[in-house]
Amino acid sequence: MQIRIRDAHDEDWAAIWPFFRAITAAGETYTYPRDIDSGAGRALWMPGPPGHTVVAVAEDGTVLGSAKTGPNQMGPGAHIATAGFMVSPAAAGRGVGRALGEYVLAWAKAEGYRAMQFNAVVQSNVRAVALWKSLGFEVIGTVPEAYRLPDGSFTGLHVMHRVL
Repeated sequence: MQIRIRDAHDEDWAAIWPFFRAITAAGETYTYPRDIDSGAGRALWMPGPPGHTVVAVAEDGTVLGSAKTGPNQMGPGAHIATAGFMVSPAAAGRGVGRALGEYVLAWAKAEGYRAMQFNAVVQSNVRAVALWKSLGFEVIGTVPEAYRLPDGSFTGLHVMHRVL
């Protein structure tokens, strides 16, 4: 499958929102409220500069996934990037997450960031953890039981880091 990554535009939110809503409502991978509405979701996912949001699109223009990136912290911590990724469940397992991850890493390096840090990778999200490790990230710490799963059980949140 051919995947193209491009900057997200305001009109892309209509294609991102259905999988954003499904992923957040499932409550298994993001610390966003499970009942987040479209306006709040858009504000989180499509921030203005220095944030940067992209979409992964198929040859026919279908939005397969999205990533947002930018500084992990403000001020003296702004030289470390962070990112978030969502892939449409219909496109899962087709390389979309990897393509987005590779793009964001290259973008952050080109922008002068020194490293990338993910603050809250859900420990039980083994596919994401494996993907980030395959792209050179290390788990540098885990906050035990920091994430409540939909069934009421708890799992850890990994902090993952990679030098650019």
